[in-house]
Amino acid sequence: MFERPQERRSHLRFDKVFTVYLTTQDGMMRGVGRNISARGMFVEVRDSVGLGEKLKVTFAGEDGTEMTCLCEVRYQVALSFGRKDGREGSSRGVGLRIVAYETQDDAPLLLVDRERVMH
Repeated sequence: MFERPQERRSHLRFDKVFTVYLTTQDGMMRGVGRNISARGMFVEVRDSVGLGEKLKVTFAGEDGTEMTCLCEVRYQVALSFGRKDGREGSSRGVGLRIVAYETQDDAPLLLVDRERVMH
């Protein structure tokens, strides 16, 4: 039998589906956040985002509260698959590294530890 690869990620992951808003140089887009940790997250998106690009990700709570973080695109994923009904399906996403959190609208971003983390 094959041995399972050892988990290299040191931070706990929160595996839940939630809406996020990404602000890029080209404007704003909606995404679906998945698998978030203290250092990064995976977001499903419709449009591609360049590797290394810096963007802001805003989480909006049901009660109207918001939290924004500055992220860097670490990797991209594009999947093409067949559906049960015979049609073609696809999905696209980006792996993001969180580099800073916005504390208030009028305050600068609060930088987090910049240790290199691969997702």
